[in-house]
Amino acid sequence: MEITFRILWTDLAVNQLKDIFDYHYIKASPVVARRLVKTILDATVILHNNPKSGRKEDMLLDRPQEFRFIIVKNFKIIYWIDNDFNIVNIATVFDTRQNPEKISKIK
Repeated sequence: MEITFRILWTDLAVNQLKDIFDYHYIKASPVVARRLVKTILDATVILHNNPKSGRKEDMLLDRPQEFRFIIVKNFKIIYWIDNDFNIVNIATVFDTRQNPEKISKIK
């Protein structure tokens, strides 16, 4: 039997999605903003059945959780897996155009 994982978004990740939407709503258009956020959300569907499909995040190897990531356009969706409860926790949506050192500041 295949185990399906639930996807939970941290408050930080939800706020970052909102910021991404708001920025693109103003700078591009409402259609572009909706399409981008939908693309990011849709990309996480693979994690339901394949939570280890993302690569390990090198900048967070010192953490107790094993952080992994998937890339969607210019964004790195960073997450960790809670195998005890079959949950994938989305920690952050990181814009890869930023200084990568900022990843290490994720709490």
